[in-house]
Amino acid sequence: MPQFNFTIEGKDAASHARIGRIRTDHGEIETPIFMPVGTAGTVKAVPQIELVEEIKAEIILGNTYHLYLRPGTPTLESAGGLHRFMHWDRPILTDSGGYQVFSLSERRKITEEGVMFNSHIDGSKHLFSPEKSMDIQRSIGADIIMAFDECPPYPSEYGYARESMERTHRWLDRCIERLNQKPPLYDFEQNLFPIVQGSTFRDLREASAHAIAERGAVGNAIGGLSVGEPHEEMYAMTELVCGILPNDKPRYLMGVGTPENILENIALGVDMFDCVMPTRNARHGLLFTWNGTMNMKNEKWANDHRALDPQGKASVDQFYSKSYVRHLLKANEYLALYICSIHNLAFYLDLVKQARAHIQAGDFASWKAKVIPQLNQRL
Repeated sequence: MPQFNFTIEGKDAASHARIGRIRTDHGEIETPIFMPVGTAGTVKAVPQIELVEEIKAEIILGNTYHLYLRPGTPTLESAGGLHRFMHWDRPILTDSGGYQVFSLSERRKITEEGVMFNSHIDGSKHLFSPEKSMDIQRSIGADIIMAFDECPPYPSEYGYARESMERTHRWLDRCIERLNQKPPLYDFEQNLFPIVQGSTFRDLREASAHAIAERGAVGNAIGGLSVGEPHEEMYAMTELVCGILPNDKPRYLMGVGTPENILENIALGVDMFDCVMPTRNARHGLLFTWNGTMNMKNEKWANDHRALDPQGKASVDQFYSKSYVRHLLKANEYLALYICSIHNLAFYLDLVKQARAHIQAGDFASWKAKVIPQLNQRL
């Protein structure tokens, strides 16, 4: 089987945007790429066959914390890993559980050893350490696994952000040591991405980016952004970090974001993205289109029998009308979640596909400047 490999295939002359190709044991990924979030072994409301045929997903994301709680690692191991369990033969990336350190602030306690937390399901106590996170991700069997980190809240005190960053670096070394001790459970390689932290402090971000780059991993991630900071600060931190991380390794900006966020960060040199926004907003009837966002619960669509999105790439966009989708949402019909989720994910994958095409054509910067005002309109 092929080893993990990243090849840069083109660059934009007017920005730091680039196109590339990641090779894993479960297939190739063209970058820039958006990864649908499959928290608990499923992208909510979307069957795997639709992820392939309608959405054109090349890689999806799984959540270590949720998969650990259910179905649990014994079940995943007995199935032969998450790929076989969910019948998905393309690449998978798993987060480390570190984001739950941030999001479960009322249920956890952070120490040097790791994070003690109470399950959101039954209140039971669990300890996530760097070693435990690596063991769980071995059991899940993702192609790309994330180092266990701490994501500080925004805003953070400088002292806490520095302490958190330094602990993340120490945890990274423990992750690497654990992976060296415990080989993969399945017949393919797993590849560790460290995570840059440092909140919105330039000197901390710079120090963390250098520390991560020195580890020599096959790819690197940028965490701790899109947690409430202004977009300008996100872009400033991303630009700083991308200028330090190795140019020949893929860069993954975690948990980002809106269509505008994705295009702006592609311009700064980011290759990989994930976010719950397209599916979460879909479940509330908010659709992303090339002409702007549509709230499908609005009265204005009640008698609009035109196609849901004439420019959309999924078959649902042409097959169903705006009026019908609004009716389904107002009636709380499950079909609405399916239609809207497929639409939004197909749009996000088309967004990065178009970005790739314009980088290749050499007009990405001018195209981005033209489409962002359209994307930000409310229809």
